[in-house]
Amino acid sequence: MASLFLACFLLGSTAPADEGWVPISDVLSPSVPFDQGYRQMYNLEFEAAHRTFQDWEAAHPEDPLAFSSDAAAYLFDEFDREGILQSDLFVDDQTFVKRKTPRPDPALKQAFDEDLAKSDTLADSILKRSPQDSRALFAKVLNLGLRGDYVALVQGKGWASLKFMKQAGVLADSLLKVDPHNYDAYLAVGVENYMLGLSSAPVRWMLRIYGAQTDKDKGIQKLELTAAHGHYLLPFARLLLAVAAMRDHDKPQARKLLDDLAEAFPNNHLYQKELARLQ
Repeated sequence: MASLFLACFLLGSTAPADEGWVPISDVLSPSVPFDQGYRQMYNLEFEAAHRTFQDWEAAHPEDPLAFSSDAAAYLFDEFDREGILQSDLFVDDQTFVKRKTPRPDPALKQAFDEDLAKSDTLADSILKRSPQDSRALFAKVLNLGLRGDYVALVQGKGWASLKFMKQAGVLADSLLKVDPHNYDAYLAVGVENYMLGLSSAPVRWMLRIYGAQTDKDKGIQKLELTAAHGHYLLPFARLLLAVAAMRDHDKPQARKLLDDLAEAFPNNHLYQKELARLQ
């Protein structure tokens, strides 16, 4: 979310949520400034999220993830403005194909691009000195995912987003060799495997020639790792699984996941709207 992260909305099946998953409120702490920025973003409090991330940038000007996260808030703002995250666009493939073409906000796009450029510059500088710096690597993975999502879902160029999916998957593999407990990074690997695994056999064959990972079952397993043990992207992974459950007509599973999201982010009208669809 299609591209890297939001592509997961097009999943065809999903496994049941683990009963041992911790509540979202126990993952993103409101007392931790960086966590609070993500809580605000998922709660659609975009101006507050920008203030939080930009305050962090001022205090930690060498942190590339701060700029990546601020860019994510701009992207989610665009998604909310255009209604891109509504499940009816993704539960039915034809609805997605026939959707109204979004009209991107130029000012928002400029701020988004500037944040990503700053993040990449900082991350590249860090990686020249320390090639295994996990935070810089994660910032680069996230940046590729954000770019891919914008290209696919805001600009409507699905095929053009594939290069970002591939690049993010390769870089996420490198990050996971350094830090196998960075469960947010598994999302990138999971999306590449699952989405490309859904392709027809000839397409999968061609994708493998270019080095793409196309194991659908492996993709689901990686996505579930983020949903169960991730941090910043954990709520997003659970939303993706909820929409996948809707595609499978598994209303109890979708309701369970959405109930947790709605409780954690009461200002996000999307979760309440999706729960209403399940009644």
